[in-house]
Amino acid sequence: MNLAQLAVLALLVLSLSLTLWAARRTRTRAEFYTAAGRIGAWQNGLALAGDYLSAAAFLGAAGLFMSQGYDSLIYAVGTLAGWPLLLLLFAEKLRERGHFTLGDILAERFAEPSVRVLSSVSSLLIVLFYLIVQLVGAGKLIGLLFGLSYLPAVLIVGLLAVLYVALGGMLATTWVQIVKACLMLACGLALAAGVWMKGGGDLAGLMARAETLHPAGSGVWLPSKAMANPWEVLSLGLGLVLGLLGLPHILMRFFTVPNARAARASVCWATGIIALFFTLNVLIGIGAIVFVSHNPHFLDAHGKLIGGGNMAALHLAQAIGGTAMRDVVAAVVFATIMAVVAGLTVAGASSLSHDLYAGLLRRGQASEAGELRASRWSVIALVLLAVLLSTWFQNQNIAVLMGLAFGMAASGPFPVLLLTLFWPGLTARGAVAGGLAGLFGATALIVAGPAVWVAVLGFSHPLFPLASPALCSVPLAFVTAWAVSRFAD
Repeated sequence: MNLAQLAVLALLVLSLSLTLWAARRTRTRAEFYTAAGRIGAWQNGLALAGDYLSAAAFLGAAGLFMSQGYDSLIYAVGTLAGWPLLLLLFAEKLRERGHFTLGDILAERFAEPSVRVLSSVSSLLIVLFYLIVQLVGAGKLIGLLFGLSYLPAVLIVGLLAVLYVALGGMLATTWVQIVKACLMLACGLALAAGVWMKGGGDLAGLMARAETLHPAGSGVWLPSKAMANPWEVLSLGLGLVLGLLGLPHILMRFFTVPNARAARASVCWATGIIALFFTLNVLIGIGAIVFVSHNPHFLDAHGKLIGGGNMAALHLAQAIGGTAMRDVVAAVVFATIMAVVAGLTVAGASSLSHDLYAGLLRRGQASEAGELRASRWSVIALVLLAVLLSTWFQNQNIAVLMGLAFGMAASGPFPVLLLTLFWPGLTARGAVAGGLAGLFGATALIVAGPAVWVAVLGFSHPLFPLASPALCSVPLAFVTAWAVSRFAD
């Protein structure tokens, strides 16, 4: 058994121990959905950062900087800019209402079942697309580390997710996220420090070497041709910022803290942690250009990076600290994926059991024990569906699914939630119409855009010129909600 396998097993033992500890403290609906609101501000801040910093933030950011340089900063800044907005708009208001799901927030104002159905369906779609991406990554990594084919590997990941959430609920998920966030920060600091020391502590020298080695030369510090269109940049930034404000597994975390002050503080903690991590990613990306991109040990016969761009951080770990460091980083990547899977699963299961089962089918009359049983069955059903779908997407372009999840979050849940909290003129019919227009509009524009119409379907020109739909789909959602509320009721 090699070091990577031992490290993965050690992390699994730690996370399962946390789950068993949490299971003894999870007896009620409030404890299952929100840890009974007993999570502290710094703990929730770490968990928020853990929920948001998926493997894409670690592996993808380093690979993107190595290939496209400055473009990765657009993603980092766009991601980070959403957190202060989340603090200003939603943190306090969501906590003050003290509910379990976003559907509860909408149902508090609108009695019509259609509004809760919209919230549940949109949350489930976003969670499902996000979950498939994470499961594909986890299945591939476990298969690589333990020599398993994809289906057994992803079934193991799914079983672990079921155990985390079904047994320990939000409390177990929170502590798994906290451990994951600390491990990611430790890895980021170790890699950045390794790059710094390997470069002799000379940042200017590292940057000069990066310019020499990168195909773009000094243009590595400037936007690439992919970002030459200002409308593309604007739409991408809008999608990244507002997509954060519509992600169910992020918004749900504001129900886990004891008061509004803790909600505010947790966003500040999360913002600082994420800002630090993306700052470290810049140095890690420079290190990938200097120590990986032209190292024949990490290139195949065609001069391409072995494993693709997402493996840049793992190759950098090997260049800095040898096989041992690479194996430890690989184990942390697995822990990262598992933690995000757990957070997504608890959010999706809550929509199924609390919004659909207890809120609609039982019309608020479900017993606490019955709802808890439904929650655990929902976990199993959601994970099983995601595992089955991931087998079809394992060789597909999963980046499209991530874009779809963010586009839907920015265009569906965010406009409806914002208008519900701040506009007295919104009607139930307007909320449903706006949410559906945003969801279907974002989906249609992504399919018609270059990511699907050209890259997947093979047409020469896209019907919609932008890769991100937010610039059109977000206004569409707001205008539809306003028009229907104003003229159709």
